[in-house]
Amino acid sequence: MKAFTYERATSAKEAASAAVRTPGAKFIAGGTNLLDLMKLQIETPQHLIDVNGLGLDKITPTSDGGLRVGALVRNTDLAADARVRKDYGVLSRALVSGASGQLRNKATTAGNLLQRTRCPYFYDTTKPCNKRQPGSGCAAIGGFNRNLAVMGTSDACIATHPSDMAVAMRVLDATVETVNAAGQTRAIPIADFHRLPGTTPNIETSLAPGELITAVRLPKPIGGTHIYQKVRDRASYAFALISVAAVIQPGGRGRLAFGGLAHKPWRVEAAEAQMPNGAKATASAVLAGARTTSQNAFKLPLVERTIGAVFEEAKA
Repeated sequence: MKAFTYERATSAKEAASAAVRTPGAKFIAGGTNLLDLMKLQIETPQHLIDVNGLGLDKITPTSDGGLRVGALVRNTDLAADARVRKDYGVLSRALVSGASGQLRNKATTAGNLLQRTRCPYFYDTTKPCNKRQPGSGCAAIGGFNRNLAVMGTSDACIATHPSDMAVAMRVLDATVETVNAAGQTRAIPIADFHRLPGTTPNIETSLAPGELITAVRLPKPIGGTHIYQKVRDRASYAFALISVAAVIQPGGRGRLAFGGLAHKPWRVEAAEAQMPNGAKATASAVLAGARTTSQNAFKLPLVERTIGAVFEEAKA
């Protein structure tokens, strides 16, 4: 780990201002991903801005019947909140399927949205990676890519986004609230928050430099049966090969979002019209345009089978 300077911010605007005026600065809260990356010198911030004292750790009702989740709410607390468990069960289930209990006790809502890919070549500094070092190439293309993306990929990157929580928030149509150094706030639909890789896979979100996440807003509950199915190589503490976040209404209509398929939580709203026609029709619509390798082509039938399992669970 390289040397860095450190400060504690006392307001969200002050934190954003400090990030803008200090080259190479990073925000830190739970630090469960950032510190690992710093130890490997994949992230080498020259300055850390500690945002833990900003009071963004509350879950409060909104005027439209939803919930506002502070950026610093810990994953354990969000998953256990009675309102979340009652009205946003898919989110609670997604949270407890991720990481370990110790990590969930420390990890924050904003940090979970911003965690970096687990592509093995991103973590191997002896190999080229356009996400870690723009323009260096992608060792995953043609390399070991069994866990990597089949949707929305580019010739520059086939990494997947690792968050379970973000997949559930995508199916719920959450909104990310931010503040910048001028104190201006912004509400970003989560559909627009994470980016596909294109030619700049190192730019992973729509956040501007220094812009700080302050909260995530969940819309009014939509009812239905909430399910989160995560398929992985071992029963715990593993990232998804694929995951499905589902909210299914009586009659079989509803919403589906997927993890493990793409560089961002993957949702195809138009494909949801196929849900009453069964798993095969739905999977075919979701996976239109898929680009697979010899190692990850298994994800396509796995998506269909997992959707089928979700539909059966919804009937039970």
